[in-house]
Amino acid sequence: MTSLALIAILIAIAITFDFLNGFNDSANVVATIISSQAMSPRSALTLAAIANFVGPFIFGVAVAKTIGSEVAHPGAITVTVVLAALLSAIGWDLFTWYFGIPASSSHALIGGIIGAVVISAGFQALEGSGLIKVALALFTSPLLGFVAGWLTMTLMRFAARNATPRVNEFFKRAQLPTGFILALSHGTNDAQKTMGIITLGLVVLGFQSSFDVPWWVIVISATAIGLGTIVGGWRIIATIGRKFYRIRPIHSFSTQIASASVIIAASLLGGPVSTTHVVSTSVLGVGAAERVSQVRWGVLTEIVIAWLLTIPATAALSALLYLVLSNLIPAH
Repeated sequence: MTSLALIAILIAIAITFDFLNGFNDSANVVATIISSQAMSPRSALTLAAIANFVGPFIFGVAVAKTIGSEVAHPGAITVTVVLAALLSAIGWDLFTWYFGIPASSSHALIGGIIGAVVISAGFQALEGSGLIKVALALFTSPLLGFVAGWLTMTLMRFAARNATPRVNEFFKRAQLPTGFILALSHGTNDAQKTMGIITLGLVVLGFQSSFDVPWWVIVISATAIGLGTIVGGWRIIATIGRKFYRIRPIHSFSTQIASASVIIAASLLGGPVSTTHVVSTSVLGVGAAERVSQVRWGVLTEIVIAWLLTIPATAALSALLYLVLSNLIPAH
């Protein structure tokens, strides 16, 4: 199989992963807007799709560089490793989508890379400093989302303490810009993961000598995540938008501000975070700030289980896929 054929296959699978990422994570961006009745489902998804496309062009490619060059030693990354990681992440995305579980595409991709690298080159091929950076981003961002949600809701309640019920109209209208910003943050962070994978393939196969993200990779990655978003993962929208508690405009507005703040900060620092978990925990923080008892904490259990299982599950699946693919694909 030629290098050109391999890079074509890799790009096709990476774009599929990117599309499914947008498909899954559309819930994170639009669930609260729809549940608070600030926008219709189709309008909300269209807004999110446009913002997801624009996001990667605004905030740079720091996350792409983290994914592509800081998780494992460059010498341990082969096309087979990349393909195994992508396929395992796609499989996990489809599995969790089917059951309506808000799982993380970011965790899935990282787990896939780890599993394939370990089975092919051993634990010593992993980059300790890069993995620490990734772990800090993935595992602290949900906590930061909860705290940011709680603080934002507390401030909003204080600001609106003497307001009449008409303040709900303000919070409904205000969700247009805040929802757009949240979608921008999602496109910024999540599309970059696909950019990193494709650029990694270009380097491994000798199409370019250094890890610099080409403009056309940014375009196709942004397009794929935007298209996935507009299709929408309705099962997960129901989980985030209705199962935690009854979301009103003030809750949605606060969630969007809190989530976007955490995700944009992580993107600028090069930290790959899970939009799914940041938004979910922001929703919980917002609800807890109003009344702890109103939150259905039991729903959080399945999210936490998925959170804990994603990396080991995708690492194991990726390792198995690597063994299969290594017999089908010549060494590159």
